[in-house]
Amino acid sequence: MWLMSKVWITTKSGDFGETSLGNGKRVPKDDLRVEVYGTLDECQAHVGMARAFCELKEIYDTLYWMEEQLGLLMGYISLYPGLSCPDVNALEEIVEKVGTITGQKFRFIRPGDSKTGAALHVARTVARRAERVALKLYRTKELPLEGYTYINRLSDAIYALSLWYDHAIRNEESL
Repeated sequence: MWLMSKVWITTKSGDFGETSLGNGKRVPKDDLRVEVYGTLDECQAHVGMARAFCELKEIYDTLYWMEEQLGLLMGYISLYPGLSCPDVNALEEIVEKVGTITGQKFRFIRPGDSKTGAALHVARTVARRAERVALKLYRTKELPLEGYTYINRLSDAIYALSLWYDHAIRNEESL
């Protein structure tokens, strides 16, 4: 795991509306790159909330892993040296696995069947917002295709995890 320099909470370096990217460059806090990783930070917090509610070990572990990957993704987008984009294939594998478990029946759902599922749907909508914001960086070639693709698949994987959780809970209840 990558570490930031020795900082506690308040650096006071952002008091004038700027922040530092991972490479040390100072940019305005409303810079598009900051907006993208800030939105992913919000998504990660919602994934963490879903994990806090989750009672199913395999899904819990997947959410924990996803939080770690989001941390790496944010570091990659904020240009920390040596960080590469997480592997999009892992997200695609989640979607495939859930399709096998749930029978790949697409349906529109109403979030709220469970606390975990509802928290994941909030995370999914934040991931979609991150994708819309990231598109602007991608169009200007400031975000490589692999980064944009990962963000695009992220909402799919989160949606799949919500389906998996609610499917598992429904099956448990029917027993």
